[in-house]
Amino acid sequence: MNTDKILAPAVARASAVLDLLARTGRPATLAELARELQLPKSSLHGLCATLEHLNLITRLDGGQMVPGPHVMMWANAFMARLDITQEFFASWDDMRVLPEETITLSVRDGAEVVYIACRNGKHPLGLRFHAGMRLPAVYTATGLAMLSTLPDAGVRRLLDGLSGGWPAPLTDHGLRDTESVIAELRQIRQRQYSIDREAVREGMYCFGAPVFDSRNPEAVAGVAVSIRSLEANPALEERAGQAIRKLADRLSERLGAWRAQ
Repeated sequence: MNTDKILAPAVARASAVLDLLARTGRPATLAELARELQLPKSSLHGLCATLEHLNLITRLDGGQMVPGPHVMMWANAFMARLDITQEFFASWDDMRVLPEETITLSVRDGAEVVYIACRNGKHPLGLRFHAGMRLPAVYTATGLAMLSTLPDAGVRRLLDGLSGGWPAPLTDHGLRDTESVIAELRQIRQRQYSIDREAVREGMYCFGAPVFDSRNPEAVAGVAVSIRSLEANPALEERAGQAIRKLADRLSERLGAWRAQ
């Protein structure tokens, strides 16, 4: 873990511990944390004791650690800041377009998207979305929609600077390099919505659009609707794309967006 350019390395190490516990979704021992984060046990011992004292992690009977209850306070504060989740569901229901399909709301965290609200539809997609789920932005409809609001140079810096290299593909259909993503983003800007054709899951198409607030020229969130690829046809794809674009516009208005999309 490289903390050379970070002003407070201890904060960065604490964040790495919490990130790892959240990402794996299972309890971890001190030894596992040390191995995964490449940090000495002696440093982690004091760090984890402090996080436990602050209720940021909880130590189970067997000594394994999981995220603590104080983390939820931060999560709730973040959700309250967006003030968008309930509007997301209510607006989609009010539109009465593809009401039985899966819809998701996500935010971007660097080169990943984090799902913050999901309603899994009645039609099986082979994948169930859930809040807290993370996926590479370049493979998702919401991720591509949000990336399309960045300038090309910013996208290149983000993707070419990935420390772990290009994200591992989820299927055989995802984009494989930065220039392919740039070309796709230019199409999204013209079309006004993104399309993921089986890049996240075989048999699933997703259509996404960016959501804006009053302060940022770049998207603060993304919304998407997912359908089964077997049911896809040009008319349904256009309908799904326009519907998700309309939903994104409604949410942007709720957040006081400075421009109409």
